[in-house]
Amino acid sequence: MSRRRVVFAALAVLALAGCAEVGYYWQSAAGHLALMRAARPVPEVLQDPATSEALKAKLELTQRIRRFAVAELGLPDNPSYKAYADLHRPAAIWNVVAAPPHSLTLKTWCFPVAGCVGYRGYYDQAAARAEAAALSAQGLEAAVYPVPAYSTLGWMNWAGGDPLLSTFIGYPEGELARIVFHELAHQVLYVPGDTTFNESYATAVERIGGARWLQSQASEAARLEYAQFDGRRQQFRALAAHTRQVLSDIYASKEAQAGDWAAVDARKKAAMDDFRQRYAALRAGWSGPRQGAYDAWVARANNALFGAQAAYDELVPGFEALFDREGRNWPRFYAAVKRLARLPKDERMQALGAGDAVAPAARRPTEEPNHPSRQGGPGA
Repeated sequence: MSRRRVVFAALAVLALAGCAEVGYYWQSAAGHLALMRAARPVPEVLQDPATSEALKAKLELTQRIRRFAVAELGLPDNPSYKAYADLHRPAAIWNVVAAPPHSLTLKTWCFPVAGCVGYRGYYDQAAARAEAAALSAQGLEAAVYPVPAYSTLGWMNWAGGDPLLSTFIGYPEGELARIVFHELAHQVLYVPGDTTFNESYATAVERIGGARWLQSQASEAARLEYAQFDGRRQQFRALAAHTRQVLSDIYASKEAQAGDWAAVDARKKAAMDDFRQRYAALRAGWSGPRQGAYDAWVARANNALFGAQAAYDELVPGFEALFDREGRNWPRFYAAVKRLARLPKDERMQALGAGDAVAPAARRPTEEPNHPSRQGGPGA
């Protein structure tokens, strides 16, 4: 990349970060540019004698997944996911989330174009932990979690796009396909300031697309591997959703309304203890690889982590129902989602929750442009 292009890329990444703090600007720009510099075209990596056979097989698989995404799911055909970067670290970025001690509502950070989002991303884990510690000192419940992939929403395709990363290339075939579908879905549509809408939409695309990939392209062994992987995830998500509802009820209870925080805290502790006991029972029934995949999450579970997880699940059934109503036709589905995105936030949330997700033509204002930021700017 030329010096001129590096400068332009730096300016673009600073816009993605959208933060008034110079230090945060710099880590966002430097982190993303380092990731871009590490990326090499997939054909080059495949021809490198130092590349392991296992990595070659995964990279070849991703290119088949990439072509499938375009041909079968109507996702963008552009430079993204046609290069590979070995980051030599376990995550692309680390997200910081925070919430009050008696609420699942996340603290938000506002960016000039991306709007307000409930996370802040760091390329350095120590910096993320320092931010979480500062938030905890303010009386919030804070947490840091690793993010394996993020999307720049197509805004960096001129500079090579979003690369495949070492942080997720080793995932099972079905999960690898879903990650690519999820991140490309964000390049189709992004609504500034509405994390739940954006993530639930992309999760619906990855679920529907991933199921189609497994059914039509994957081997029986890959389908069985994914069935075990996803089965455990669905069990865990159901348990987490149950606990979120219990906590929400506690925070809206008569004790909370009366300001009896000792009673609220006692009920909260009982709910968290029950969550961990139920998880231990679930885990005891698992065996083989990734048996302890959720151990770290459960150990540090708090309001912030429960609040963050909700963004990926809450509206997924509504988007899946919309896909069915649009005849399981991808162009029609994307058009319907864009119509929803033009509605005021409360109306689109109500439409998806009520199952009436097609925006009436009489209520379609001018479409807002997509914005290049996701999960902590550039985000995940």
